[in-house]
Amino acid sequence: MVSISATLLLNSTSLSPLSFPRFSGFSSPSPFARSHRFSHRNLESFSNGTPSRSDGGAMSAATSMQGAVTEAMRLIQTASPTWKSAVANNLLIFVLGSPLLVAGLSASGIAAAFLLGTLTWRAYGSAGFLLVAAYFVIGTAATKVKMSEKEAEGVAEKKKGRRGPRSVIGSSAAGCVCAFLSIYQVGGSAFSQLFRLGFVSSFCTKVSDTVSSEIGKAYGKTTYLATTFKIVPRGTEGAMSVEGTLAGLLASFFLASVGCFLGQITPPEAAVCVLASQIANLGESIIGASFQDKEGFKWLNNDVVNVINISLGSIVAILMQQFILQNWVK
Repeated sequence: MVSISATLLLNSTSLSPLSFPRFSGFSSPSPFARSHRFSHRNLESFSNGTPSRSDGGAMSAATSMQGAVTEAMRLIQTASPTWKSAVANNLLIFVLGSPLLVAGLSASGIAAAFLLGTLTWRAYGSAGFLLVAAYFVIGTAATKVKMSEKEAEGVAEKKKGRRGPRSVIGSSAAGCVCAFLSIYQVGGSAFSQLFRLGFVSSFCTKVSDTVSSEIGKAYGKTTYLATTFKIVPRGTEGAMSVEGTLAGLLASFFLASVGCFLGQITPPEAAVCVLASQIANLGESIIGASFQDKEGFKWLNNDVVNVINISLGSIVAILMQQFILQNWVK
């Protein structure tokens, strides 16, 4: 057995080694070899616990992104609203809802709405924000109704109904005041719910005003001046129609119901908001018919009238809660 093994060993040494043909096209090592060496170095660096420079940058970016997402989610889920969580939530929702925002607002209007949304979230959390979002959706939808017909009659909102910052401020001024008073706890806990009620009522008033105006211009068969009941063309300042008034009443009722569902107000307070909105809208129509576009009142434009309107809605609701609802509940 030993002699056989020795013979095989001697014979193997006499064999010429296997040779493979060389291809002149590959004078340098193949790309696969380079790739193999690169991967080997990477694996070696990971096995040593020290990533390569390129992988280190990627890992650093991924870690930073993960940290940013984690921080954003923490802010979104914060139980008590803060300015940071308000900005984070508002930014996320504005990015996701940008198509709808662009349809209803100009670029500067979106900027103003962002400030409003941030303030609202800081004061009343997600529930308050959803209330304002519902107002925006309803108002935008009503503005777009029969847009071409309203444009032909010259009564449509400018820029296809895309409202600017003055309109946003004019529609939310009273709500912003209530939000600021709530944030800084002016008057203490005794006034907290009053400011919340004023906030909800201001948007119930504005959504009623917007819907009644836009639906009245689209479907109103006969429009009357609020002061003299004289028949006037659709779109006249201070004019009212049955169709528009009913639509505005339903819109106010719906938004008040949303506020009640979200826990912002109680059912009796929701009824107060609806009633206050109709009183304020009647007052706005009287102001528009009596003073707007009249000599000496050129400053009384739609934005100023809007501020007066929603302020009336807030004040009337608070007064009704204090002097009527409170005594009735007792």
